[in-house]
Amino acid sequence: MIVDIHPLTHDPTSAWKELSKSQRVIKINTKPPAADVPANKVRVVCMSDTHSLTHHIKFDIPDGDIFIHAGDFTRCGKLDEVLDFNEWLSKLPHKHKLVIAGNHELSFDHTFTHPFQNASACCKKTGNTLLDEIPTLGNSKESLAEAVKTQNIRQYLSNCTYLQDECVELFGLKIYGTPWQPEFCKWAFNVKRGKDCLEKWEQIPENVDILITHTPPVGHGDLCCSGVRAGCVELLTSVQQRVKPKYHVFGHVHEGYGITSDGKIIFVNASTCDINYLPNNQPIVFDVTLPKGRTKED
Repeated sequence: MIVDIHPLTHDPTSAWKELSKSQRVIKINTKPPAADVPANKVRVVCMSDTHSLTHHIKFDIPDGDIFIHAGDFTRCGKLDEVLDFNEWLSKLPHKHKLVIAGNHELSFDHTFTHPFQNASACCKKTGNTLLDEIPTLGNSKESLAEAVKTQNIRQYLSNCTYLQDECVELFGLKIYGTPWQPEFCKWAFNVKRGKDCLEKWEQIPENVDILITHTPPVGHGDLCCSGVRAGCVELLTSVQQRVKPKYHVFGHVHEGYGITSDGKIIFVNASTCDINYLPNNQPIVFDVTLPKGRTKED
């Protein structure tokens, strides 16, 4: 199926006002499952946007079969942050751990290294470099520059399966992860809204059971405290009309934490940090029914 670019794609707030006239958004309030998981289901535990603050988490991480982290596990992607996150992952009990990057993982975005390597040539008209234009959010510019110089950063995530525009099959379930998002403060994995974003979503196969993105789709878990929508219009269209996953897990917009549904797909904003960058939001847990005839012992 061909997904068209919405005429208001560059203004997701206005686009959602139009789209919402024919959309359902059902807020779902759930408690973590307490009972044992049936043989025909697997338990999925979701987190996102921990921003190197895992040592400050005051709640226990629920056990499960699959652990998902939907990006922004560091502040800027420095090697010591990645190593620290990898060590934290090693202590989690889950059999399978899936991780994608977010806009804060500068070192994971190979397309981001070139502007930094040529920073002196950037922004000639203003005399500024790209380092001067990126909001630091408490990071020193030296830290940002150091982060993007790290080579082969994926090798340091040895305690999980890292997905970057990749699919993995677990228990007969197909799970796809992708880090891209509409341009946001000139951080990592940024692409222009519209055609460029859609090209990333077109890589997602149609037979996915769980989709993991860092960005939310427009209308679900993407409302910022300013009243502006930050989600991607073409991602919503791709998810609803072509990919049709059972679950769509993401983060990025901290204040969008929670679960919603359009009546068919469950949308999960699993941001652990709240709007104040405090890791206060509990992991979101759900049980997924396996394909007919499959059990997690297979």
